[in-house]
Amino acid sequence: MDSGILYFALFFFLLFIGVPIAVSVGITSIVFLWLYHLGIYVVSTNVFANIAKFPLLAIPFFILAGFIMDRVGISRGLVKFINLFIGPIPGGLGLVTIIGCVIFGAISGTGPADTAALGAVMIPAMVKHGYNKGFAAALVASAATTDVLIPPSVAFVVYGVITETSIGGLYAAGVIPGLIMGLVLVPPVYIISKRNGWGGEGRVATLAEIWKVFKEAIWGLMAPVVILGGIYGGIFTPTEAAIVAVFYGFFVGVFIYRNLTLKILYEILRDAAVSSAVVMSVVAFAGLFAWTGSTLGIMDRAAKGFLTFSENPIFVLMFLNVLLIIAGMLLDAISIYYVFLPIFIPLMKHFNWDPMWFGVMMTVNLAIGTLTPPVALNLYVACNLAKISMEEISKRAIPFILALIVALILITYIPSLSLWLPDLFGLH
Repeated sequence: MDSGILYFALFFFLLFIGVPIAVSVGITSIVFLWLYHLGIYVVSTNVFANIAKFPLLAIPFFILAGFIMDRVGISRGLVKFINLFIGPIPGGLGLVTIIGCVIFGAISGTGPADTAALGAVMIPAMVKHGYNKGFAAALVASAATTDVLIPPSVAFVVYGVITETSIGGLYAAGVIPGLIMGLVLVPPVYIISKRNGWGGEGRVATLAEIWKVFKEAIWGLMAPVVILGGIYGGIFTPTEAAIVAVFYGFFVGVFIYRNLTLKILYEILRDAAVSSAVVMSVVAFAGLFAWTGSTLGIMDRAAKGFLTFSENPIFVLMFLNVLLIIAGMLLDAISIYYVFLPIFIPLMKHFNWDPMWFGVMMTVNLAIGTLTPPVALNLYVACNLAKISMEEISKRAIPFILALIVALILITYIPSLSLWLPDLFGLH
């Protein structure tokens, strides 16, 4: 039997019986290193090489920054400020949720962090005003998918490292697609809310009320300006921006809101360390999986297999999108990058596809994967916050998943949506 079939068969078998993803890719790699006499000694050097990369330092720091921004309450100020402008229109609180997730996405860098931060505020608020709890939770999880595209994005850091693509350029490329993902969620929110009589909160605010809430929200609104302005202004790199984000959140918590106690700081550092360890473990062993598969020629044969399917790029892209959406049901985004990119890179070269645009398209697929069970990180976070079943939230998420697929089609077949900003900033 072909070694490639055995390679992926062992990997998916381990996943099927419940072995964690990082362990599954690690065991598969080590078994084939031993079977094909590639040398077990390469495991330690390869694992170290996979994580000892300067751009990857951004991952633990952006995770830490997200935890700090959440715990000090920056999201609450943002939500109150946005809500003043929406008023009691149909689906008003739902629209506040979408805008809040887009803005907080420019701070945290990860979808689950966005879901937790906004969900803790918006799910109770929507339920209080008559919204269905499953709808509220599904909306927060769906709106948080924009976080994967809106810079700074942890996903783009990993993609940039694997494909040697400019991370700053990827950040610019993700802005417009991220906004499109937010916009396509507006129609289902408005239609479902109007049908059920769900409105906004309160009335249109006065200038005095707006100014009062603005003073509370200004530090949250300034965070994306500081982080992204520094990157595109050439003041610091994306990796350094992650460290700046940490110190900015620390400054706001200690000196502005004055609610960052030693106990809370300890909890933040503990939770961020656990989350970072999980991510970096996947990076380390998934990199070994990709290296082993490439060395055995498995990835090249898989890429050629795609080309026997069709030479028409439109059909190949359609197939890749379906494949990635299915993969998103089974794997997390970082694992998918390491498992599939070694196969996709030869395809990108064959069809002369732009790596920035391809990275955005691939990441949109993976963002949708955070809503598709069984591996649906955003849904798990939201249903835990709302105290509802996975079945209920999954059913309520269907209209939002369909809307995001519309955004995916636009982003896939109109590359200029992704490449216009990188061209404008000279990053392409």
